Amino acid sequence: MTKSVYVLPGDNIGPEIISEGIKVLEVVNERLDLDIDIHYGLLGGAALDATGDPCPPETLAAARNSDAVLLGAVGGPSWDHHDRELRPEKGLLKMRYGLNLFANLRPAITYPQLVSASSLKPDVIEGLNILIVRELVGGIYFGEPRGFRTLESGEQEGFNTLKYSESEIRRVGEIAFEAAMKRGKRLCSVDKSNVLEATILWRKVISEMSADYPLVSLSHMYVDNAAMQLVSEPSQFDVIVTGNMFGDILSDISAMLTGSIGMLPSASLNEKGFGMYEPCHGSAPDIAGKNVANPLATILSVALLLRYSLGAPNAAEIIEEAVSRVLDRGFRTSDILTDGTTLVSTSQMGSAVMDAIITA
Repeated sequence: MTKSVYVLPGDNIGPEIISEGIKVLEVVNERLDLDIDIHYGLLGGAALDATGDPCPPETLAAARNSDAVLLGAVGGPSWDHHDRELRPEKGLLKMRYGLNLFANLRPAITYPQLVSASSLKPDVIEGLNILIVRELVGGIYFGEPRGFRTLESGEQEGFNTLKYSESEIRRVGEIAFEAAMKRGKRLCSVDKSNVLEATILWRKVISEMSADYPLVSLSHMYVDNAAMQLVSEPSQFDVIVTGNMFGDILSDISAMLTGSIGMLPSASLNEKGFGMYEPCHGSAPDIAGKNVANPLATILSVALLLRYSLGAPNAAEIIEEAVSRVLDRGFRTSDILTDGTTLVSTSQMGSAVMDAIITA
């Protein structure tokens, strides 16, 4: 049965890294006869330029009719002159919300070949393997009311609303507990329940859920302490579950543990296992068109797509093992370059992974 992958290259370096991800997807598709159909659409600034909408209705409709979505990156200063509701990032949020992609999985793995690329000491990050489960369609990024208002004094005020319902917490909590069961059976729930009512409820609901997962050791941590612990003793973590804003921040911190945010893939899933897959980094307009961006986060996102949405774990493992072999050979893009390694371009790195798959 044919599986459909909808590809949204996005903006700036998006098309460059997506091109390398597609190279790898096509070679495993051919090698394993996966019967994957690849088709393309527009999101973000590219969609805004072409249609006047950062997330056109046809893009959302095509995504819903696919088995998975592969996204590059969106946004950049080229579109800063547009109204806030027309910014490329709004298109991404609309996609997440419209597809109900409430669970964002962000693995942070330190490859042994990249230990020296991290800013932390090797003994702190060796063997690191953390999964951050971030709630993605609620919290302060989506809460209403929000906006700007003028106070009686004439001063401008900006405001946002942080809120979570029990059902929103439970559904992402279930994803996190299930993930912990398949890993080290340790789950840390991150909140700010000493000052925020929404996260008082978060801690209460996650605590209640632990009764259904007696094999999982549950702990709680305030977000400021979690940020500190990630850089001081990251090995204490197995799975972290947290809200939208905290997950956004903590996953970027975890990127530096691995050596570069260019190594971090992500999967955003709904209750049916449908997912949108993208690298954790942004669109990097400063290096767009220079063929220097690291495509490995995108290539590893392809592996997650195969594992979670297309039911092809063997194909995912082939890609992940190929990435490891390429790193063994010393190939590095500039963000992970260290003494004694070989600098390669975006396209050369993608080709090296493709060749590693072919010759395995």
